[in-house]
Amino acid sequence: MRMTNKIMQRNSLYNINQTKISEDKYNTQLTSQSKITRPSDDPVIAIRALRLRSNVSTANQYYDKNAPDANQWLDVTAKSLDTITKVYTDLYKQVETGVNKDYTASDMNVLLTQIESYTNEVFATGNQDYAGRYIFTGYRTDTPLTFQKEQIDKTKQEPIYKITENLKEAQLDSFSYTDYTIFDTKANALTADELDITNVEINRLRLSYKDVDASVDPTFKILDKDGTDITNTIFSAGLITTAPSAEYAYGKMITDTANGTSSAYFIPTTGEIIFTSDIADKLSTVFTDGGSVSVDYQKRNWEIGDLNPQHYFECTYVDTTDPSGNSDITYNKGGNVNTEIVYDVGYNQTIQVNTNAYEVFDPAVQRDLDDLKDIVNQFTEIEKIRNDLKEELKGYVEGTSAYTDCKKRLDAADKAFTYIRDAVSKRFGDQITRYQNYLDSTNVAITKNGTRSTRLELISARLEEQKSTFKELQEENEGIDMTEVAVLLTAAETTYDAALMATSKIMQNSLINYI
Repeated sequence: MRMTNKIMQRNSLYNINQTKISEDKYNTQLTSQSKITRPSDDPVIAIRALRLRSNVSTANQYYDKNAPDANQWLDVTAKSLDTITKVYTDLYKQVETGVNKDYTASDMNVLLTQIESYTNEVFATGNQDYAGRYIFTGYRTDTPLTFQKEQIDKTKQEPIYKITENLKEAQLDSFSYTDYTIFDTKANALTADELDITNVEINRLRLSYKDVDASVDPTFKILDKDGTDITNTIFSAGLITTAPSAEYAYGKMITDTANGTSSAYFIPTTGEIIFTSDIADKLSTVFTDGGSVSVDYQKRNWEIGDLNPQHYFECTYVDTTDPSGNSDITYNKGGNVNTEIVYDVGYNQTIQVNTNAYEVFDPAVQRDLDDLKDIVNQFTEIEKIRNDLKEELKGYVEGTSAYTDCKKRLDAADKAFTYIRDAVSKRFGDQITRYQNYLDSTNVAITKNGTRSTRLELISARLEEQKSTFKELQEENEGIDMTEVAVLLTAAETTYDAALMATSKIMQNSLINYI
């Protein structure tokens, strides 16, 4: 093959260009700290880089954002639950004190004020939020646990909810009622006698709300353990009578009990269905045997601090602007209120961050306060009547007819006082068990929340390791060894200089120099 000067020039220029390319390559790597600047530089490294970058990005999302957000939610929940535990513990101590029969009505009212304050604190804590989201209300993070002022229209008596409540066995109980209505008017009181004071144990189902709609009769659905509807065998058609007041219903129950008549009364103001012992026995058997009892009713008279039924029951918001009912909204269809807020905190790993309201904030807590208020008010009234009669008796001479009449009324008041004082002690005694149950439920919720936090810590630790590993692999795949590249760049520069020198010498002479 004949080698010409032209061929030598082209080859020399090509070799010089190649050394320039090598020098540029290593210079670019050194300045960019990366092996490649475009996929075509090394397709294998490029594909692996895309995968590793995706892994690093995902790990950053989990470790730097999702996990901390979940941890903050769990931490806020833990602090709230700790507050509720302290409140329930204080409530427990208060009702323990209330069992003391030496306390006067004044003492009991002071105690009741403290209990009311603690009860309000329970549900105020239930409205705790995290970054503008209420933490105990499931998916409805924009809705507080209790009704606020702006949610209630007292003029229109709205909102209106139709509620289906699945009753628990604890809602079936009884209480001691003393009829001392003989003292309601001065004329009647003048003829009061011990025989006018009656006491009876009243059985009831207590709804989760008081002041329910009196215009809508409650509708029961009672199923036995096999799912057979046995409603009519317990509450036959027309058996439940809507009572105009609690006193009326209680008075009727005393009469019906004495006569052995089976009866039931719905008291809208107190949110109770009271009934005779035969019905109570049947209902108790339903609960004991694993059956279920549910009741439909309506409520429109809401107060600030009342629990929103959306968080507890299957219920329907009644849109009064649409008579057709097409705009009504039904919540918790099927009665399922277990809404879990789940965070993705790792590769194929999720964790529940929320605690549902029903796990901690039992509607019965508010109703217990209502019961305590009622019995303490009765105690206050009968103590005043009794004290007034004692003062009146001091103004009469013993042995006179006036003294005898007054003593007869005082004996009647003493009898009522004894019944009611015992009822107060028993009611507070029952609350000890109830508050202990609420405290136990809260402790269970604390344990669950703590378990989630511990699991999240383990996941976060694993994420940190994964994040570090992926970054290391990414650096190994894309990064350079600066010492090695610096040496290669120096070699490329030396080669370039040598190529220029060699080419300059070769190109100095040609055939023309010898002609």
